[in-house]
This record gives sequence, structure tokens and C-alpha cells, in this order.
Amino acid sequence: MTQPRRWHDALVRTERKIQTPHGEGRLVTHRAPSPVATLLLSHGAGNGIDTADLQALARFLPKNDVTVVLFEQPWKVAGRKVATPPATLDAGLVAAASAMRTRTPLVVGGRSAGARSAARTAKSLGAAGCLCLAFPLHPPGHPEKSRVDELLGTRLPTLVIQGERDSMGRPEEFPPQVELAVVPSGDHSLRVPARAEITTEEALTIVVESTLEWMIREVAGGGSRH
Repeated sequence: MTQPRRWHDALVRTERKIQTPHGEGRLVTHRAPSPVATLLLSHGAGNGIDTADLQALARFLPKNDVTVVLFEQPWKVAGRKVATPPATLDAGLVAAASAMRTRTPLVVGGRSAGARSAARTAKSLGAAGCLCLAFPLHPPGHPEKSRVDELLGTRLPTLVIQGERDSMGRPEEFPPQVELAVVPSGDHSLRVPARAEITTEEALTIVVESTLEWMIREVAGGGSRH
């Protein structure tokens, strides 16, 4: 697998705090010089915006005409270790989108709990698409507690990037109408074991290249099939 072009180039970023109904959040923007789309991403319930997948998207996509905005929820900004309830995450994401100024099509996304929040809010935010990294289809060991309705409820072009070994939803558990990109041997963090068939960098390449191809096809190109 080829390495994305200019993968290691440093990016200029801007950062600012915003007010939400549940405290102060943080927006970190990696702006493309001539953007054709904007991707707003929030994080999961256990980590912030510094996870490898979110950082890879923020480093690579702006070099390919997609502005990436990472949103850190108020609970994380405040230094808490556990996320606040889902409704507060949705309110934070809505506040983040409202604080942005973009003239390009907006995609709302996130990883894990952030992916669920994106699926619940993207349509109301006027997004052109929804990106779900490691969508938690169900709690570990409880496939009967499916959250598929949230995912199918986006009513927008939606891409799910899922690890092959994700305990919260393996790729084969998703319904056939869901567009999937699979990280071989990947877990819920989209990490791969040391002896996997692909390297960590190749796993991240799958994340960024799948996202870029989908955004160009479904969002920036105006070619939605939905």
C-alpha cells in the first residue's frame, strides 16, 4: 500500500474555545488552502481529539482540499475522565457546528461515542454527509442491544470505518445498506496487533484514503446516491 503524499508535512492549525450549553469546548481547525469540503469530527467517550485516527485525518486531508475541524467536548476540556450523557455530547456538537463558518459542504463525524452523536445530529445541522469511525453498534458482548437505528437514521450519505475485530460491532454485523471501509485486524481503536497483516501506518492509510475517496465521491463531487 502506498503512503499518502506529504504524510509527514507539518500543518498550520488554529485553536479556539467556544461556549456550549454544558461548558467550554475547544475547536482545532486544520484549514485547507482551497477547500472543497469541511469535516467536523468529535472524539469518543474515553479519549480526546489526540487519537491516531483523528490526528491522521487532520494531518492528511487538508493537503487534499478538505478542511478538518476537531471538536473537544466540554467534559474533556474540563479535565474529566468520563464523558457526560449522550444528550450533552449532541448539544456540544451542535454548538461546535454553529460556531463554524464554512462556505463548503459540511460533513459531521466522529469516533465511537462521537460517531453516534454525529449520526444523531448531522441531518439537523444541514450536513451533506456523516462519517462514523468505529461506530459502537452495540455494547461489548450484547449484540441484542443494537444501535443500528441511529446509524440508519442519518438519512445522509454515511461512511462507517470499522475495525475487523471491533468488539462493539464487527463489519459483518452491519446491515448491507451501510457503506463500510474495513481495517483488517483493527480493534475498536482501529489499532492493529504487532503481527497483523498490515502495519499501524497502513491502517491509518486505510482510514484517510477511504474518507477522502468517499468525500470526493459523495460530498464534494455532488454525486450522492442517497
